[in-house]
Amino acid sequence: MAVEYRCCETNFFMNIGVIVFLVIFAGLMSGLTLGLMSLSLVDLEVLAKSGTPNDRKYAEKILPVVRNQHLLLCTLLICNAAAMETLPIFLDKLVTAWGAILISVTLILLFGEIIPQSICTRYGLAIGATLAPFVRVLVWICSPVAWPISKLLDLLLGHGHVALFRRAELKTLVNLHGNEAGKGGELTHDETTIIAGALELTEKTAGDAMTPISEIFSIDINSKLDRVVMNIILENGHSRVPVYYEEHTNIVGCILVNLVHFTRHEH
Repeated sequence: MAVEYRCCETNFFMNIGVIVFLVIFAGLMSGLTLGLMSLSLVDLEVLAKSGTPNDRKYAEKILPVVRNQHLLLCTLLICNAAAMETLPIFLDKLVTAWGAILISVTLILLFGEIIPQSICTRYGLAIGATLAPFVRVLVWICSPVAWPISKLLDLLLGHGHVALFRRAELKTLVNLHGNEAGKGGELTHDETTIIAGALELTEKTAGDAMTPISEIFSIDINSKLDRVVMNIILENGHSRVPVYYEEHTNIVGCILVNLVHFTRHEH
């Protein structure tokens, strides 16, 4: 039978305090579960090495906590479940059974799930770094239960590993930056084009990089290098001009052109 306390009694305020603590604690665990577990090790490594000064500091604090992902996940879920299961017990001492269920569900849903997860989704890095020492203490306290479960998860699902981007994923990421180039992005269109081209090198053959012989600019071996021919070479702007004998397909040599020298000479 539920034990009810009258308002303004010491036990009444103690139960109210415990209920508030449990709601805040459950919300904190729920928010940290989403905030910390959504940060991949790759993202944290990148932020720790090349992020803003604040991001570097936050990432360095979070990395040691997140490396053992299964242990962290078990700890946060155990603490969250313990808080949510304990809350109705203390509410039952203040209100009826159905009232305790209704209030606990409302409190947990609003203050223990929706609000904390919304905040941690936006400020997960800063909140996770601030509460990293507290999370370490929880991991140590829950380790007798969380550690065996985490090892079982490691056995069944494998150890947490660094999921590096594949070539196609990197190319898509670069293309996204290219699409935002004119909207304040840090990479220009030319930079994204160069990066995307470098990522495609392994898929290209020598033939893809060559110009068809029917379209190249070349000169006859018997042509005189007079001013007219020199001007034509300069207008084409190539540093190497193929030389053919009788037919364009019969390449017998190549002329090296110093464009800077000729430009200065013309001036």
